[in-house]
Amino acid sequence: MSAPAKPSGQPITGKRQLVESLEAGCKPQDAWRIGTEHEKFGYTTDDLRPLPYDGPRGIQAMLDGLAGLGWQPVREGDNVIALLDGQGASVSLEPGGQLELSGGLKEDIHQTAQEITHHLSQVRQVADKLGVAFLGAGFQPKWRRDDIPWMPKGRYAVMRRYMPLVGGKGLDMMLRTCTVQVNLDFASEADMVKKLRVSLALQPIATALFASSPFIDGKPSGLKSARADVWTDTDPHRTGPLPFAFEDGMGFERYVDWMLDVPMYFVYRDGNYIDAAGQSFRDFLAGRLPALPGELPTMGDWADHLTTAFPDVRLKQFLEMRGADGGPWRRLCALPALWTGLLYDSQALDQAWDLVKGWSAEDRDSLRRAVPAQALDARIGGHGVREIAAEVLALASAGLKRRARLNDSGRDESIYLEPLETTVRTGRTPADDMLDAFASRWGGSVDPIFRDYAY
Repeated sequence: MSAPAKPSGQPITGKRQLVESLEAGCKPQDAWRIGTEHEKFGYTTDDLRPLPYDGPRGIQAMLDGLAGLGWQPVREGDNVIALLDGQGASVSLEPGGQLELSGGLKEDIHQTAQEITHHLSQVRQVADKLGVAFLGAGFQPKWRRDDIPWMPKGRYAVMRRYMPLVGGKGLDMMLRTCTVQVNLDFASEADMVKKLRVSLALQPIATALFASSPFIDGKPSGLKSARADVWTDTDPHRTGPLPFAFEDGMGFERYVDWMLDVPMYFVYRDGNYIDAAGQSFRDFLAGRLPALPGELPTMGDWADHLTTAFPDVRLKQFLEMRGADGGPWRRLCALPALWTGLLYDSQALDQAWDLVKGWSAEDRDSLRRAVPAQALDARIGGHGVREIAAEVLALASAGLKRRARLNDSGRDESIYLEPLETTVRTGRTPADDMLDAFASRWGGSVDPIFRDYAY
């Protein structure tokens, strides 16, 4: 959601061009890579306030400090809104100042772990000098929505106006949530469809395993993942479990058709965001967009539009797994390990499909809505999520072992699943640990979370 807008580029001549742009993501298996992204909440260490953009302890100061460590700034007007490292990674801003690392394309999870470790070390190096720190959790535990400063990015102004018109919690999604996600490749249209179906069906299992957001406004909310709950009431036209993906005929063209019916947010022209919220990309293709009458879209406009849909798994020229709360370092590595083990090993993928193929659309939707509150205690098809999660982790672990990507100590990538295996073995999510701490050693206050779960 936070990537800078694309330059306009090549004119769109027809729908086939849009389909081919997704097809271009197909890669042979030896070219498959792993791209991990995570977001984190910044705060001042003396009073735990969220960070504004400006000021000596603001987000711009953080970005300036990171730029001094070798990152190149990206500007929107006078404001630095992102950083690039020249090797495929970027640091960017979510609407409420959440700092996001979009990692480079890695061959294995060991490289991902090194990348995250290096990034968090740089963040601490800059943050310590400013008197700020960053929190790993799925939802801002203390501050109300109105307490969160908005970042000065043009697309966020459009979304800020439009979100309350189409859902009750869209502004919470923008300002108060953090996630970890992984982007993975596919070999063909059929491979994409199979991976999309498996990952859509199992996304609530990941939500349960990573649940780490039980607090809202400084109090227990009755939820294990307030972040996931937000997504059940955020613009239904662009979110959700994509039931059409399980229908006959699913492929790149079917996803394009869905995207053409996802209402637009904006068109980016000459450094400005033109508000087109709620308007139709199909009308844009016909030269009938009210925001730009008579003008036709470009491939840059389409690339921007693809970023404005937020399903549980998003298709671009790769697949984005979007179901997990943010969390500590070990879980930032566990998320890509989970999905890599399931989707990059053909045997694990086949077995995962066998596990979920009997679930109906109603089953999947019911599970998705139950998991934010019940986490591992939710059920589907007569089975508990904890039981299913154990099977899923066993498949992922076996897939990673068969990949046999070893670190310098001779250990394979399955080591990164250990936090999730502990969660399944004990039946306790990070949210359960947080709630117990709140009721005991934290003395009924969420303030210690900023110490115990800081990076």
